[in-house]
Amino acid sequence: MRNKVLPCSPDSPPSLLCPELKPVFLAHQNPWFKVMSRGSYFTLEYERPQVVILPILEQDSIVMVRVKRPLIGDCPLELPAGDSNEEETPRAAAMREFSEETGIHIDDSLRFVPELPISEMSGRMPVLLSVFRVDLSKSEFESRLKHDNDIISIEAVPFAEALRMIADGEIYLCSPVAIISRFLLNNRLNTLSPDGKLQ
Repeated sequence: MRNKVLPCSPDSPPSLLCPELKPVFLAHQNPWFKVMSRGSYFTLEYERPQVVILPILEQDSIVMVRVKRPLIGDCPLELPAGDSNEEETPRAAAMREFSEETGIHIDDSLRFVPELPISEMSGRMPVLLSVFRVDLSKSEFESRLKHDNDIISIEAVPFAEALRMIADGEIYLCSPVAIISRFLLNNRLNTLSPDGKLQ
């Protein structure tokens, strides 16, 4: 029987999903993550909660960031994301990361609404990513300030274009594909006719 994934609390980090896997040994540690041996599994575990932000612009576009990624030799489109600072809640981390990566400053924390979390790598990462949606106005998008240096551009991708780019492989990183697809699928399902058919 499949477990239903519940939303992570916006004010507390997600919990470890595999406490029964033992024995547990530390294989490697650095300031960002640990590699743990848990039973017969080696896991990649971040030191602090990880967050992803789904910014929706004027109910018709998704705000994405184009990021330099030397390891894959590309600058793919991504959703703003990152890890928490020490003692920072997931919601506070989402607010800060969104501001740093897009240059758009939102002061009201309640505008960052928790969505269902996702698993980025189910065979290696035993903690879910916290996902937050934030709705933006055109004026907020157009008045953005300076952003992180590794961000090449901030782009507003219309919903239909995002679907095409996912289908064509232009948006290909796993968490943006999953989060955007789920959001657009939910939008489409909400337009079902009374007889259950897509309109």
